[in-house]
Amino acid sequence: MIREAHVNGIKLVYREEGDPATPPLLLIHGRTANHNDWNGITQHFAARYHVLVPDLRGHGASDYPGAYALPDMAQDIAALLDHLRMERATMIGHSLGGMVAYQLAMRHPGRVERLVLEDVAPPLPFKNRPPIVEDGSTGFDWRMMHDTERQFLDPDPGWLEGLARITAPTLVISGGAASPFDAAGTAARIPGARLVTIEAGHLVHATARRAFLRAVDDFVNDRLTTP
Repeated sequence: MIREAHVNGIKLVYREEGDPATPPLLLIHGRTANHNDWNGITQHFAARYHVLVPDLRGHGASDYPGAYALPDMAQDIAALLDHLRMERATMIGHSLGGMVAYQLAMRHPGRVERLVLEDVAPPLPFKNRPPIVEDGSTGFDWRMMHDTERQFLDPDPGWLEGLARITAPTLVISGGAASPFDAAGTAARIPGARLVTIEAGHLVHATARRAFLRAVDDFVNDRLTTP
């Protein structure tokens, strides 16, 4: 079911599936995507979790406020939890969504039960990035693209230090050799984080869905032993 919440000064649209009596789990999409990016994944987790799948600000049917600081995007998610009267939830974030999730986990450690970061870069300056060239693509705010790109190229130095403050059990999934990001570098900064590499490139949950779901299931069920 598609719902909307007015939180942190914006309208945030989200999909809700599963039994509200079960533990909450959030799926947070990557840049330019929306809640539909998790189709199939959502249904898998809805059998055991109360699943919430938001459109981040600047994406999908949520508001396009024109300001896209990553800490603000994380605060949107914290405010959504408040709106739904949820103290804490398991978070699964892909790419930009993973960066939003780790911002939340470092700023509000008590809100995150478990954290899964799918092919997420550490907050270090990105090198050799081609400039953004706008085309006719829709479904997201191009100002979001430019604003987040500036933060990728020149992140706040405090964010790297903040990864060490994450207390939630954390799984980092790397897309391997074909991925553009150093997910292993992210894992190395988070205390006790486990790293699993799935040679699928950046879109692990789409390209290697079965392996992705197996890794996440093993992690949330405490069966994952990979150091």
